[in-house]
Amino acid sequence: MSSSRLYYNDCYLSRFRASVTHSEGDAVYLDRTAFYPTSGGQPFDLGDIGGIAVLDVIEEEDRVRHVLASALPPGEYDCAIDWTRRFDHMQQHTGQHLLSAILFETFGYPTVSFHLGQETSTIDIEASALSPEQLREAERRVNEIVFENRPVTISYHDASDDSLGLRKASERSGILRVVSIEGVDRSACGGTHVRSTAEIGPVQIRRLDKIRQTIRVEFICGWRTVRRARADFDALSRVARVFSSSIDDAPGMVEAQRERLLETDKRAKSVATQFAMMLGTQLYQNIEPNRAGVRVGIRIVADTLGDELRTEAQYFTKGEKAVFIGIVQEPPTVLLAISPDIKEQAGAVLKPMLTTVGGRGGGSAQMAQGSVPTREAAQAIMVVLTSHFA
Repeated sequence: MSSSRLYYNDCYLSRFRASVTHSEGDAVYLDRTAFYPTSGGQPFDLGDIGGIAVLDVIEEEDRVRHVLASALPPGEYDCAIDWTRRFDHMQQHTGQHLLSAILFETFGYPTVSFHLGQETSTIDIEASALSPEQLREAERRVNEIVFENRPVTISYHDASDDSLGLRKASERSGILRVVSIEGVDRSACGGTHVRSTAEIGPVQIRRLDKIRQTIRVEFICGWRTVRRARADFDALSRVARVFSSSIDDAPGMVEAQRERLLETDKRAKSVATQFAMMLGTQLYQNIEPNRAGVRVGIRIVADTLGDELRTEAQYFTKGEKAVFIGIVQEPPTVLLAISPDIKEQAGAVLKPMLTTVGGRGGGSAQMAQGSVPTREAAQAIMVVLTSHFA
């Protein structure tokens, strides 16, 4: 038995009575429904039927499946739509129609898909790029039409009517539900929409991403834009307070601070590299050769196998017959460096030892490294390496 779709003709209907004609566990079917099922990029409605929360609404050909928090027997019930969620979806979906129409009208970029998310919505357009100037022009034009308060209407037409003037041809046959924005757009669509462009509210394009052969345009409409603008303002205000500047001056202050930090970081890295060079040289000088005439230097650090430890290893092994063993405790890591005059390769020596303890890694003739499961495993390899070169 098919369900009458009340939202087709009245998107603003939020309360109604309907009969449960059939139930399957926690799912019910109604003789008439205003609950919108997930379809066409728009998510399903929430609300309740007979006081039982609706968890999902699913399109099943000519029926609509309502998944509830608990079972509900056949009978007539009061039903209520979560209006805040519904109106938000109406704003985003109508905003999508308008944005898609403007991108096509202004730049010739057709929309190939639409997704309405919890925080933002996206459309994928057939374009290789969308310049900042094009983005600003599209956003300006969309909001201009929002402020013009143009009517948004729903009408029904035979799909064979060649005079429909749809933005995108429909593959459906029979009767089409057409959503029109006066003077801007006509699209075949089964979704829920506002009555006028003014109800879309402000529209903001948030970001662009290149997705294969399309550009993904992320946008928000209505109350989402208001909430996001407040959040952005609050965040920028906090940044401005940190720098004791105005909001307008804050971006410049942040950029100046970033440049200073980059320069400081560059100097710090230079100092750290020079210090590591000195450590490696001094360590070599302070260690006596073992019975095999090899100087084995060991360095244990708490965390991160960074450039400094590698530099220290390189400068230690600049000396004759030198082996450097570096141990990182977290994450457990082993570094092995060998001077060129030792007739063994670091990678060939270390790799089988790593494999034995369930580790992995490798390297070149002079330097190799690898990760191991535990600190104890790293310590065990250090002992074996020390013995190997004794």
